[in-house]
Amino acid sequence: MRVLLLAEEANPEWFSVPLEGWSHGQAIARRVDVHVITQVRNREAFERAGVAPAAFTAIDTEHIERPLWRLGNLLRGGQGKGWTTLMALKALSYRSFESQVWRRFGPAIRARAFDVVHRLTPLSPTVPSRLATWCRRAGVPFVLGPLNGGVPWPQGFDGARRREREWLSYVRGAYKLLPGYRSTRRDAAALVIGSRDTWQQMPERWRDRCVYVPENGIDPARFPLAEALPPRAPGPLRIAFLGRLVPYKGCDMLLAAAAPLVAAGRATIDVIGDGPEREALARQAAELGIAHGVAFAGWVPHQQVGDRLRQADVFGFPSVREFGGAVVLEAMALGVVPVVLDYGGPGELVTPRTGFALPMARRDGIVANFRDVLAQLAAAPDALVPLRAAGRARVRRHFTWDAKAAQMAQVYDWVAGKAAKPDFGMPLPD
Repeated sequence: MRVLLLAEEANPEWFSVPLEGWSHGQAIARRVDVHVITQVRNREAFERAGVAPAAFTAIDTEHIERPLWRLGNLLRGGQGKGWTTLMALKALSYRSFESQVWRRFGPAIRARAFDVVHRLTPLSPTVPSRLATWCRRAGVPFVLGPLNGGVPWPQGFDGARRREREWLSYVRGAYKLLPGYRSTRRDAAALVIGSRDTWQQMPERWRDRCVYVPENGIDPARFPLAEALPPRAPGPLRIAFLGRLVPYKGCDMLLAAAAPLVAAGRATIDVIGDGPEREALARQAAELGIAHGVAFAGWVPHQQVGDRLRQADVFGFPSVREFGGAVVLEAMALGVVPVVLDYGGPGELVTPRTGFALPMARRDGIVANFRDVLAQLAAAPDALVPLRAAGRARVRRHFTWDAKAAQMAQVYDWVAGKAAKPDFGMPLPD
């Protein structure tokens, strides 16, 4: 099996989608014969990681990327906000990227030098792909995904939505009017869907080509699954939050929920991450009288996150609009029990055997539900033991990058006519 893998966003030295694109792509390359196409900004990182020059091609679209990036930052009000705006502009720059890919690799695709062409990133379903049509005409199956995005803003959080400058999210469905929306889905041989929300957005007429494979995975080199879990140290319940400190991540709700425990000396909170809400969160902790029990770690390099996170008992993460939830998998891999909302990606990763996925509610309801669970765990921390073991086993079974590459290899076999369509379950079973 020879695969042309498009990973426009793929970088081992970054985080979020670029790190996913890199990790997933390298795992796929360990299973099939892959040539990776990425954007030129990633070239030096590929070289530093030891990827042979013949194994990848870097496409230079900086003449479009740079001005669009500057425009995006202007429109969205700075870093970390307005992601819907950024994705709208991404559709423009990605069109140029694919045009260059076709000019350089179109003859090889038409000559059947590749068995499959796979667009691994970008993940957003709002970014169309003309390669789907070009590959269909050439007789080469085109795989798209995992696609993930479009989790609706829940009721009661319009304030957070405005503070995130998500103005375009009110009309996000307009992407279905973009040129290429229909042809991308019509001409792709497989549509890999990364979440239930994205599955529900897919029109019924194309679902026969959909396969559910959650977007996120973990790297056992950074989050070792083979090591035995140490016993829990005695003392107060150690709660960790990990993520950007922005309104929709809900760290303020975690502080409010855990405040009675922290004030009584029965819990501590380690806030790992940084962002525009940090000062407000520090003020909130002081006003609640729990500043002595809340540590703000600031930004921690990704390679060091595991060492910090593994010191916790519980991962408290009341994010109200999380697409994937890689941090949830990282917590489970380290034996840290997640308490999340059953909404978006985290609710598909956590099961009753591995943690707590609490119902979506308005702010007061979320705080009350988190408070109840945290109080139960503080009173009976032995209940964490089976959850820790089951969470690690679930990650090992389904969510290492090698496990996900094995799933993708089955998708390749299906579109190449070598096997039946795979069905991994939705959500993935324990």
